[in-house]
Amino acid sequence: MDKPLRVVVIGTGMIAAVHVRAARAAGAEILGVLGRTADRSVQVAAELGVPRGYADLDAVLADRPDVVHVCTPNDQHHGQALAMIRAGINVVCEKPLTTSAADADELVAAAISASVVATVPFVYRFHPMVREIRDRVVAGDLGRVLAVHGSYLQDWMLDEDTSSWRVDAAAGGPSRAFADIGSHWCDLVEFVTGERLVSVRALTDVVYLTRPTPSGSSFDHRRPKGGDRIPRTPVTTEDTAIASFRTESGRLVNVVVSQVAAGRKNRLWFEIDGSRGSAAFDQENPEQAWFGTDRGAQIVVRDPSQGATEQRRLGVVPAGHPQGYLDAFAAFVGDTYTAVRAVRCGGGGPDGLPTFADGARSARIVEAVVASAATDQWVAIAGREVLVP
Repeated sequence: MDKPLRVVVIGTGMIAAVHVRAARAAGAEILGVLGRTADRSVQVAAELGVPRGYADLDAVLADRPDVVHVCTPNDQHHGQALAMIRAGINVVCEKPLTTSAADADELVAAAISASVVATVPFVYRFHPMVREIRDRVVAGDLGRVLAVHGSYLQDWMLDEDTSSWRVDAAAGGPSRAFADIGSHWCDLVEFVTGERLVSVRALTDVVYLTRPTPSGSSFDHRRPKGGDRIPRTPVTTEDTAIASFRTESGRLVNVVVSQVAAGRKNRLWFEIDGSRGSAAFDQENPEQAWFGTDRGAQIVVRDPSQGATEQRRLGVVPAGHPQGYLDAFAAFVGDTYTAVRAVRCGGGGPDGLPTFADGARSARIVEAVVASAATDQWVAIAGREVLVP
């Protein structure tokens, strides 16, 4: 139980490197990485300073790692995660978990049957100040939730000549912006408020009808070489989305999602308005949260010497020493590894750990958003059409 967990990362892009760093921070022994080719695996293994670049998935399975992190394009998640689960290997799989809710449900069932830990990196749950807000909601400090609103804005797709595999619906799935970042916002809001989204009315927009045929990695802002000679392909996945939800208690939730908002690099922001007070969080300023009442407002700064228990647990450095995204990611991976060890002893994982069930929940929300945008009607998260006053 005291030995470091043996870990393999499948994928060689930006997010795979983040997983490697987070696994190291959580004390894992990283066996190696697997890329799209054996040569690519060896190249990235050297770049990341890990021992081995695997030739193929069978080589990974033969090594019997404790945990495999799946960080490949979306259409590959289902097959790769399922292979690990069937081999009895614990899995961390990037979101969206799959490109369809049916495939996500299959992974959930397989993980339960195999008794493996299977988690999805909805890592914004692990910002300490998110836990501070959640604790106050649960304690009733904000009163009854009246409304929730916010946005998730990026600008990495602003240039019409920017492209990547995410633009290709065959690789990324039928939704791009909402599946990629709107899924984070919905997960975070449900987690913090306890309000479950039950129906949606959505609008989506494709702002550039063509982009260069995908060949680059995500978040690569360089224009492709070749100028007008580069072939272009039609774009069917959205750059922007606006979604209004109803919750089980009948409250309204609204979000704006965009990957073409100039100057917004990764602004996930939400506000909860309650009958006693409000709270707001901005992921680009994660060290603080805003709390308001009808008598005024205050900014509360992360401080592990006071506040909510989970805020203090996740606060790994003293107040005034900023924490950020990588710290949240490392906390998520650390809690996943804690769950792996706990399950071996017949226990459970830490509170708030996002599992494949949360990934499947997100897949159903994304499918409902896509269906609503296509039909211009309210759609239930479960998939059937509903009428909402």
